[in-house]
Amino acid sequence: MRKAKVIYKNEWAGTLIQNSKGSFEFSYNQSWVNDTSKPPVSLTLPKQKEPFCSEYLFPFFYNMLPEGTNKQTVCFNLRIDEDDYFGILMATAKSDAIGAVRIVNMEES
Repeated sequence: MRKAKVIYKNEWAGTLIQNSKGSFEFSYNQSWVNDTSKPPVSLTLPKQKEPFCSEYLFPFFYNMLPEGTNKQTVCFNLRIDEDDYFGILMATAKSDAIGAVRIVNMEES
């Protein structure tokens, strides 16, 4: 199991998990859900107490991944399998992400 913090404008909004069987889970921090001034990280992931579950990486997070030659270069340089979307996301979206959301490995925070 791998876990990452989902950071929205430098605040911890929720947790993204890849389970040992490859499925994914995203859940908001309870304090984020309870604070009405905090927006959802994506319109496709509305604020709720229950976790979101999927067999595939959620489209919002998948769209944060590099593509094409950039993806190949990142994977080659960092020795990450091109099909390891969670690994690529943790390697690239912790500081080099466009927008308000960053992904930080739980072990690094």
